[in-house]
Amino acid sequence: MPRWNWIAPLTTLAAVLAGAFLTLPIAALIARAITNRAWEKLPDSPIPNAIMLSAVTTTATLALALAFGTPLAFALARRRFPLKRLVNVAVELPIVLPPAVAGLALLIAFGRRGAIGAALDDLGITLPFTTAAVVLAQTFVAAPFYIRAAQVAFASVPREIEDAARVDGADGAALFWYVTLPLSGRALSAGLVQCWARALGEFGATILFAGSLQGRTQTMPLLIYNLIERDIDAAIWTGVLLIGLALAALLIAGALRREGEREG
Repeated sequence: MPRWNWIAPLTTLAAVLAGAFLTLPIAALIARAITNRAWEKLPDSPIPNAIMLSAVTTTATLALALAFGTPLAFALARRRFPLKRLVNVAVELPIVLPPAVAGLALLIAFGRRGAIGAALDDLGITLPFTTAAVVLAQTFVAAPFYIRAAQVAFASVPREIEDAARVDGADGAALFWYVTLPLSGRALSAGLVQCWARALGEFGATILFAGSLQGRTQTMPLLIYNLIERDIDAAIWTGVLLIGLALAALLIAGALRREGEREG
């Protein structure tokens, strides 16, 4: 048989093995949860507190990303200023930064003896190992996902439409609110969903900077870490919840991107 006739079977086998490797662990976790009826332990476990804390902190993270990330994304997409490329790299660096390094950096910056934390401590403000520290950790690692998506969205808005709006009298804030922002809306929403999903799954930076205090800093990923040796069923149930939320976020973000592409 000619040598090239083996290419299709080999690539098919590689694809099957890759697909099985990526899906089997998740399928095994879900199957274990169903088999062990892990959800029955929900009322008597710390899971509800972790769910509530994750909901509150990720909502706060989205608010911070939206309020501060949107102007930054717009500036990176539309403005020219010195060291712009360096700023762009610095903004996206937390995406690839090891979680332990992110947590350490937050401690060095906002710890009681940190570069900013010392001044805050003089004012009676302590951030490490508080709920606020959870929000900061989540924002640090998750906001770049929104900022990057928003930057691409703002850069892709046709300038001809904005120029036409200027001719009609729109300028400044009015141009942004009534023209640029609506045209970027779906891409911005997709970026927010990605930001929320990353914040929901944040672990490494949070455990270093905020610790894992039940009802205070113990989010759902940290709860899994604490439960895995003493209550595997509760850990499995928490994991299944996170899988469901991540899947929902993935589907929503994908749908928003596809609708935005069709409209574009």
